[in-house]
Amino acid sequence: MRSKFIDTSSFLYAGFAVLAASLFAAFAFVGKQATDYRDVRQLIGERQIQHRILDHLQGAEAAQRGYLLTNDHAYLSPLDAATKRIDADFDVLTSTTEPGEGRDALEGLRALAAAKLAELRHTVELQAAGKHDEAVAIVREGAGKEVMERLRNGLDAKSTHQQQMIDAQSHVVDKNSAMLRAGAALAISITILIGAATIGLLRNRLDAIAAAQSELRNVNAALSAEAAQREQLAEQLRQSQKMEAIGQLTGGLAHDFNNMLAVVIGSVNLAKRRLATDPAETLRYLDGALEGAEHAATLTHRLLAFSRRQPLAPEPIDPNKMVSSMAEMLRRTLGEDVNLEAVFAGGLWRAFADPSQIETTILNLALNARDAMPQGGKLTIETSNAYLDEEYAAREIGIPSGQYVLIAVTDTGTGMSRETVARAFDPFFTTKPAGRGTGLGLSQVYGFVRQSGGHVRIYSEQGLGTTVKLYLPRHHGASATAAPTTHARSTPRSETSETILIVEDDVRVRDLTADTLEELGYNVLAAESAAAALRQLEVNPHISLLFTDVVMPDTNGRKLAEEAWKRRPDLKILFTTGYTPNAVVHNGVLDPGVELIVKPYSIDRLARKVRDVLDGARSAAPEQRTVRRKVLIVDDDAAVCEAMAELLRLENYEVCVASDGLRALEAAQSFKPDVALLDLGLPGMDGYETAHALRALPEGRDLLLLASTGAGGDDVRRRCEAAGFDRHLVKPIDLDTLKMLIDGQKPHPTRST
Repeated sequence: MRSKFIDTSSFLYAGFAVLAASLFAAFAFVGKQATDYRDVRQLIGERQIQHRILDHLQGAEAAQRGYLLTNDHAYLSPLDAATKRIDADFDVLTSTTEPGEGRDALEGLRALAAAKLAELRHTVELQAAGKHDEAVAIVREGAGKEVMERLRNGLDAKSTHQQQMIDAQSHVVDKNSAMLRAGAALAISITILIGAATIGLLRNRLDAIAAAQSELRNVNAALSAEAAQREQLAEQLRQSQKMEAIGQLTGGLAHDFNNMLAVVIGSVNLAKRRLATDPAETLRYLDGALEGAEHAATLTHRLLAFSRRQPLAPEPIDPNKMVSSMAEMLRRTLGEDVNLEAVFAGGLWRAFADPSQIETTILNLALNARDAMPQGGKLTIETSNAYLDEEYAAREIGIPSGQYVLIAVTDTGTGMSRETVARAFDPFFTTKPAGRGTGLGLSQVYGFVRQSGGHVRIYSEQGLGTTVKLYLPRHHGASATAAPTTHARSTPRSETSETILIVEDDVRVRDLTADTLEELGYNVLAAESAAAALRQLEVNPHISLLFTDVVMPDTNGRKLAEEAWKRRPDLKILFTTGYTPNAVVHNGVLDPGVELIVKPYSIDRLARKVRDVLDGARSAAPEQRTVRRKVLIVDDDAAVCEAMAELLRLENYEVCVASDGLRALEAAQSFKPDVALLDLGLPGMDGYETAHALRALPEGRDLLLLASTGAGGDDVRRRCEAAGFDRHLVKPIDLDTLKMLIDGQKPHPTRST
């Protein structure tokens, strides 16, 4: 019997077909894996290029900051490198990007990078041209920061999309691997071997992808660490510069005070030795000690002027009359080699400033001009009306636009270099030889003008001369009547034995002041604290004047005065202090009706001040004085916040600042503002949420809420109304508009919370 033949050819063909299919599938899968790997490697390469672009821009920005701070061209090498490399990197990215939305977005990022480099180059060119303030103003405007944020967000979005593509490719690889293993299980042993080899190859590819991803993570971490290190170095540089400035200030201060103290101590010691043997020499040494002490007092006043802490008594003044009255005195002071010319503008506005400080300022500038003209020359003092527009004010930090009265002092002297002009207002900086000036003259001018709400600017050319321009705030009220001219008179004394109560916590100052007033014929009572002074007032009804220090341990002199006025409404009060905190002086300006004498003072000046207060009308009671409106400013940008706060303080508002919504809510409950100016883009709780929360507070129901943002439009306006804002202001905010809202517009009488 013939055995049945089982035709296996079909099985063989099927087996070969399966083998061929397996081999074909294996080769196909391997080829696709190689293509996927190349795609992933290309995506990773593109992400590295993007990070390199961002790194170059950050390096260029750090180079710009270093150059603006140091004026050292060595800092500019990263900027030059970025200019060369960034465009080439974008070319590489463009060549690997298909035409369409992706390439259009990439071209947009290229334009942003070019704009950022142009801004950096522009600020560097301004710095190189000596226009440091203009360069810093461009940086502080924040346009470059916005461009960097947009560029960073664009690159991050592209990186996110690329990561998604990498994840998708990895998923496909895993899926293909599973299919290959399933096919290999159905094939013959060769197919299994081929499949095993293919799987091994695929695993290597996956390991390479994982290694590339790990490398990318390491690169990102390194970039972050480098950015943090650069920020730390920048902070160290800022701290070093600050300490250098403090060292210069303290060194100059110690030097000048040591000289003056040497005169005082040496003269007093010699006076003690000659007291018994030579009275005439004793008086000469005491006069020398007094002169040294007066020079020290002048130095402290100049330091207070520079720091904008001196008490000012501004009033409407006519600069034409003031300069005219000073002309003869200036001619005698400057000497015959200096030709003084005064040019007066017709229709000149009145300025609002402290007249004695203006006279001192003009004298300082005139003396500096004389020293700059050793062979003689021409000095011109001219007046005019001036207007500082918004563009100019934007370049000068803390200078509001508007109308000013200009006093310009011009000489034909040696002039100053750009470096000297840049440091001219620094305390103790001087180009004069040793012993010729303290280096505080121009710093005193700067402090006084800025404290008065004005602006000062120096223009100078070496070999041609210098012009110093003083922009004083214009007085918009009614013209004040001219004060009668005071003539020299002898030291006034008490003729009726008035009683003065001295309140001073320093026993030496208290005893010396008491002896001085007794020498002037007054009956004197002394108290070491506010509580002791109030007890003295209760048991001594004949006290004519309360002479109190402002700064005391238990309470300040202003609070003591308010308590004293409650007991004695007719009591006259004179304040004294060596420093002027806001107890009686706000923003450097004396409160209305406040009488103040600044330490140290001479016997003659104390005698005249006491006599003037006793002979004059009593100052207004506290409840009769104008109540200042309280303004809360909420903004996470510290520079913008402090600049607006300083402007409002100069306008005599009481200001509190907060950097976010939570601090704003705390300030509203403790500070109890009348007006709140909120930035809408606050971190965490934004401006809209903060406004809702403020309205929910009892202190916020009648609060005038003003929104501040860089963007306008109907949508923002509607959201502001829904959040409870009264008005929406678009940055930059006009100061006059803001003042009208603070002073005039009232919040709605009732609001839903």
